Amino acid sequence: MFLLLGMSASSVAFAEHVFGPNAFAQYLDISQLESDKVTLTFDDKQYDLYYGYHGSLDALGSDAIFPTLSTMKINEEKKSLEITMADVPEKTDFWVRMPDAVISAENENYVVLVDGVDTGYDLMKFPNDHVIGFFITEDTKNIEIIGTSVIPEFGTITIVILGASLLGMICYSRRSSGIMLTRIN
Repeated sequence: MFLLLGMSASSVAFAEHVFGPNAFAQYLDISQLESDKVTLTFDDKQYDLYYGYHGSLDALGSDAIFPTLSTMKINEEKKSLEITMADVPEKTDFWVRMPDAVISAENENYVVLVDGVDTGYDLMKFPNDHVIGFFITEDTKNIEIIGTSVIPEFGTITIVILGASLLGMICYSRRSSGIMLTRIN
């Protein structure tokens, strides 16, 4: 008992002292816990993209009929996320939550095409990802979210390898052609 009363205030430990600041970095919200998810893999790294529809979280366990997603993939050439719907029974809103590394747009100005028609969208930012929401109508088939960069982008290592390859090809072609080019000093 004497020992307990003799403790100073400095001997109290808080969770921050035990676990460190990174232990509390991961947070989960309802969209990550209850929505559907597609996982994209690039360079052995996985990226989870969550998606849903108007009322999809509210209607869990009910007989409500929701749209059916067929595929979701990155188009590197167009710098876009392409979504193909299998079935959309009625007009609803559709949202996709994705990491910033998957697709980003300069000044957050994305282009959203629903069956080739440019449509408006809502954007919500989180610390490491963002949500894009927009309306889809009955029988929507193709959705494209276009940004300015997508994964995998050419990194500096790729550019160095490309440069070294070009330099090697130039040297090889000079030696094998038998033509000596004059050197300008």
